[in-house]
Amino acid sequence: MNSSHPTVIVGAGFTGLFTALHLRHQHDLRSIILIDPQERFVFKPMLYELLTGELPEDTVCPTYKELLKGSNISFVQDKVVTIDLQEKRLMLASDADYTYAHLVLAVGSVQGYLGTEGAQENAFAFRSRENAIALEHQLRDCLQRASQMANEAERRSLLAFAVVGAGPTGVEMAATLADLLPYWYAQLGGDMREIRIILINHGKTILAGDVNAGLQEDALHAFRTRTVPVELILGAGVKSVSANYLEYQPVDSTETQKLLTQTTIWTAGTALNPLIQSLKSQILADHLDKHGLPLVTPTLQLLDFPEVFAAGDCAGMQAQPLPALAQVAYQQGATIAHNLIALAKGATPNPAHVNLRGTLMKLGLNNGVANLFDKVQVTGKPGDLIRNATYLEMLPTPIHDFKATTEWLKEETFHHYHRPKLEPETPAK
Repeated sequence: MNSSHPTVIVGAGFTGLFTALHLRHQHDLRSIILIDPQERFVFKPMLYELLTGELPEDTVCPTYKELLKGSNISFVQDKVVTIDLQEKRLMLASDADYTYAHLVLAVGSVQGYLGTEGAQENAFAFRSRENAIALEHQLRDCLQRASQMANEAERRSLLAFAVVGAGPTGVEMAATLADLLPYWYAQLGGDMREIRIILINHGKTILAGDVNAGLQEDALHAFRTRTVPVELILGAGVKSVSANYLEYQPVDSTETQKLLTQTTIWTAGTALNPLIQSLKSQILADHLDKHGLPLVTPTLQLLDFPEVFAAGDCAGMQAQPLPALAQVAYQQGATIAHNLIALAKGATPNPAHVNLRGTLMKLGLNNGVANLFDKVQVTGKPGDLIRNATYLEMLPTPIHDFKATTEWLKEETFHHYHRPKLEPETPAK
C-alpha cells in the first residue's frame, strides 16, 4: 500500500485536470496523483472539429503525458473500481491501491439511453475520442456505399442520418452534419440533395430547459439554411433502435413509426457513473440528490467526508444546479485547488462562485452563435470565430493553446471547407 497519503484526483476531464494544474500553478508542493483510464484528455466542446477534420487529433485530444510534462503530477492510467470513504482508500483495476489525504471526485457522467431497446448496442454516442473516430468511419462508409448503390431504397437508408436528442450536443451535431456530409458526398460524385439529417426529440421544442434555450431561434434558422436543411421530428419518443432503422412514437399517438436509417447518433440523456453509483451505500440517503449524486457543500466537499471534494457531473449541488459546461468545470477546478491549499494552511475553505460568461454553439461549418454574458449575441461566421477563440483560450496549457491556435489559424487562412451549394434542379421539359 502507498503510505505517502497524497492528494488523489479521480477523473482527468476538465474538473480533475484543471484542479491538478491549478494546484501546481499556485506552487502547491503536495504529492498529486491523477488517475484516469484514458491516455488522452478530451476537449469535448471541440470533438466536432475532430470529426470534421478542422483540427487534428493531437489538438483536440492531447496526451496527458504532453499536458503534464514538467508538472511533477503523477499520472496513472488505470480505472478506480472501489473507494472506501471511511478508510480513505481506493482500489484500481490493476490491483494497485492508494490511501489518500484528500480525494477529488471528477469522473463525470456516462451516456444514458433512457431504457430504449437497442440504443446502446446500435446507436453512436459522441462523448469521447473513440466515439468520434467510430462515427466518422460510419459516416464515410455509408456515403461511400451510397455513392455506388443502384438500389434506391437501400441508398435512401444509407443517406438518412438520425440524431436523437435536441439538447446542445444534438443541435450542434445535426447542424454540423448538414454541412459536412453534403461536402463529403459531393467529393464522391454523389447527389447531395439525397442526404437527410433528421433530429428527433421527445420534447416539442429544441434546447428546452437548457442554458442555451435563448439560442433556439438562432439554431432553427441555422437548420433552415444549412447545405441541406435539418428535418425536425419533435414531440416523439424513440422506442427502439436497430442497425437499419429506428422506431419512434409521437407523444400524442399510440402508433409507432419507422425511420429507415443505418446511422443513429444518440445524444439524449446521461447516466450515473458506475463509480459514483458504488458509493451510494456509504452515503446517507438524504445526502444524495434525486438523481443519486452525492450532495456537496458550497465549498464542493461531501457532507460527511470533508476531505473529499466532488464537482462536475458527478456531484449534486445543494443550491442551484449548474449547467454541464467547460467554463463551469474550469472554475470548479480552481475552487477545489484553492480550498485544498486553504485546508493545508489550516484556513477555512471558500464557497465556489461560478460566473457564466455566456454560451457558445457550433451551428454548421464556419457558422456559430456566441451569447456573451446574456447581453450580446453574435451569429454566423463571427460567432464561430468567437466560439473557437474562447475554447482555444481554455485549453489546458499555454504550449498546447499555442499549437491549437496555430492549427486553427492555418485552417482559417487556407479555407479548407467551402459549403457546397445545391445546384438547382433542371426543369422538366
